[in-house]
Amino acid sequence: MGLEVFVANEQSAHEVDCERWAALAEGSLRSLGVRGDAELSVLFVDEAAIAALNERYLQETGPTDVLSFPIEDAPLPSGPAAPGREGRLGPTPSRGDEVEPTLLGDVVICPAVAWRNAPEHAGSYEDEIALLLVHGILHLVGMDHEDDDEAEVMEAREQELLEALHRRVDPPPTPG
Repeated sequence: MGLEVFVANEQSAHEVDCERWAALAEGSLRSLGVRGDAELSVLFVDEAAIAALNERYLQETGPTDVLSFPIEDAPLPSGPAAPGREGRLGPTPSRGDEVEPTLLGDVVICPAVAWRNAPEHAGSYEDEIALLLVHGILHLVGMDHEDDDEAEVMEAREQELLEALHRRVDPPPTPG
């Protein structure tokens, strides 16, 4: 089976290239040391759907750009993705052994919020979606930004992955 990334577009406000984002997610996971049989789901949803998830799980009101839902039983990787933690993501079966895949979790992205935030944040809509996807994946493998040191490490890893795996898109010129 190997690494599997499932991408679903459940909104219609903004175009989403599911194949492109699946490739970025897979490349990111491989770069983070995820190996063996592992599954990730990426969902693109509308503002109402992400607002409902945001309120239900984070007790926050209104839509947000990205949410990550790790599967709690998944072992965390060792190495740069989660310093100081032991284990790996994805079982490595012996020959002939059947092993259930590691379910990494879900990354949920709202393209409408990404579209609004892009000019002041990542620059273009595509760059914002890429950033949100990588950010969500880093949360799934155990990274966080609760304090300044964690945030600095996480942001550096985001940039490293984006530079290696994402084709940057310049924002359209402003009329004038």
